[in-house]
Amino acid sequence: MNEASRLRALRRAMSRDSIEAILVTHLPDVRYLCGFTGSNAALAVTATKAVLFTDGRYTAQAKEETQAARVRITEPKQTALGVACAMLESSIPKKARAYYDPGYTTVAALAAMRSALKPGRRGGFFSPLKQPIVSELRMVKDSDELNRMAAAATLGNHLFDAILPHIEAGVPEAEIASTLEFFARSMGAEAMSFETIVASGPRSALPHGRATSRKTPRNGFVTLDFGVILKGYCSDMTRTVCIGKAGRSERSAYDAVLEAQQAAVAAVRPGVTCGEVDEAARSLLRKAGFDEYFTHSTGHGVGLEIHEPPRIAREQKQELKPGMVVTIEPGVYMPGRFGIRIEDMVVVTEKGPRVLTPVTKALIEL
Repeated sequence: MNEASRLRALRRAMSRDSIEAILVTHLPDVRYLCGFTGSNAALAVTATKAVLFTDGRYTAQAKEETQAARVRITEPKQTALGVACAMLESSIPKKARAYYDPGYTTVAALAAMRSALKPGRRGGFFSPLKQPIVSELRMVKDSDELNRMAAAATLGNHLFDAILPHIEAGVPEAEIASTLEFFARSMGAEAMSFETIVASGPRSALPHGRATSRKTPRNGFVTLDFGVILKGYCSDMTRTVCIGKAGRSERSAYDAVLEAQQAAVAAVRPGVTCGEVDEAARSLLRKAGFDEYFTHSTGHGVGLEIHEPPRIAREQKQELKPGMVVTIEPGVYMPGRFGIRIEDMVVVTEKGPRVLTPVTKALIEL
């Protein structure tokens, strides 16, 4: 991973916005910028310095993982956050400010940041960023990130093929989920990207129906939404299969979701707004009479976190750029009856969409 180039990009953005110092505390942002993966860290960045602060538990790990930044291990009575704030205070001119991301800074954390400063500087030293700079940088993946995400997605593809023989009537949803997760770890996954969703029968109408002890029905849909983490990067995919034969209304809804999903994937290309991609899916479901049952956005960014910018949703003006990785996942959810969702991970390229999860989307009847 080229952390040095990422810090250079951060400093260019800081210079553009007249920012003399920034305090990074969101752990995925810290990892992105310097490589450190521990659970306690603060990264202080100025035009000439980048220093990672953490505690003694991570002395060896921080020195091994951290790239392009100095490592400072705090004393037992110190906090990484407090020492980072004091370092920034002494590193920039008296009238300068340090910035933080308000999306990841709690009221308590901000109070602790200010209390680490000299009394005369507590009032105006820290300012919130108007735009989340690191999140903006993270939206566009470099070649190494794309390779890691492609590997994670490929593992997910294999998992879907592996779990199909274990889906049959009368099997508890939780058993299907645990079997899938066992396969994932056996195949080399570091962890799951999120709690695996297995929702069957009427529960498939719950967009985030976590796996329960409910047994799968003799006839009905089963929605599988899962992802794995490889080398820090997430995958995400959803397929909906049917136990038994799908009825006319179920097949009609499935075909509509599939058509909408394929249209939205086809719309992914540089310069297109996230809102336009969302509308590509939503308009087809509207035409088919299912739009009222599509109750969430069409997708989201993926990377070090399972949900990242950009958001593929109504009226979102963010334009897609080459290197972004997004999910495309429209669905139809009919309460008390059934639900259907189909999801792919898609890379934005100069030539259009590159699907990382090319597992069949044709209706599978088990």
